Amino acid sequence: MKRSNMTAILLILVLAFGLTACGGAKNNKENASGQTSESGTSLSAEPGDAKEAADLYQKLMQKEEDIQSANAKLWEKLFLTIDKDQVVSGDNNNYGDFLLKAIEAAKDQFTADELKILNDGAGQIREIEEKLTDLEEKYPDCVKMPGEGESAAAGNAGSGQEKFPDFQGKDLDGKDVNSSELFSGNTVTVVNFWFTTCKPCVGELADLDALNQELAQKGGAVVGINAFTLDGDEGAIAEAKEILSKKGASYQNLWFDSDSDAGRFTAGLYAFPTTYVVDQNGNIVGQPIVGAATSPEQTKALNALIEQALATCKRNPSPV
Repeated sequence: MKRSNMTAILLILVLAFGLTACGGAKNNKENASGQTSESGTSLSAEPGDAKEAADLYQKLMQKEEDIQSANAKLWEKLFLTIDKDQVVSGDNNNYGDFLLKAIEAAKDQFTADELKILNDGAGQIREIEEKLTDLEEKYPDCVKMPGEGESAAAGNAGSGQEKFPDFQGKDLDGKDVNSSELFSGNTVTVVNFWFTTCKPCVGELADLDALNQELAQKGGAVVGINAFTLDGDEGAIAEAKEILSKKGASYQNLWFDSDSDAGRFTAGLYAFPTTYVVDQNGNIVGQPIVGAATSPEQTKALNALIEQALATCKRNPSPV
């Protein structure tokens, strides 16, 4: 399971959620050399326990963000050159490798200085991704543990009786969707956040469709939210529908405004895919499933949350 913060950065750039404004007018060469030095120190660090691993994990995620946010306009230019079909069908799991291939494919569109910045940044990200993978394997809980003094991002929400943010939106066929009616009409709703160029996201669409058919027998449903389609982007909707069709996924997918509570919640997710289980009263059940829910452990965790939501429904049925 790959939990890459840069997936979220790519999403934010494409959706123009304001990352460009964070870039500033920094000296690119000085920034690149500084990042190399700082990253090297963190990459050589070996945590002594799960808490240290979680702290290191968060620092490395932040370094990835800094690398791209420092030159956001340049990275955005690169992302706009990427062939989405190739990304979906690619077999690379390291985000740095993906970036290096994208840079090579689009090298004629950049100056020598720009290529150096991009290649240096992608190389650093590749090394960081390898370290993140190593930490995930040695300390599986490091992804779930925010560092001391940090607040949990939207992707870490899910304790207590937190409500899923309300929204008024539409499905990909233009039908109005109201969150309160959606959740109250199902015994349980599995909400999957994904986007079109995310390989793990696309890879689990068929499994989610099968889950949707199973839940239908229990009065529940799977709902997809493709983050590229927020604000009703027609091109993104067409692409999402095409991919869903190719994967045989017929469950409902929907969108809402990016400046709504639900839109801001989506922008706060740190990795994709991320899947929430919501009960009939609109409450988020437990912790989200971060990454594709296709491994035995992830599937087991998701099923446990679904059963918990169904049990809540039996105890506290939603009023008709």
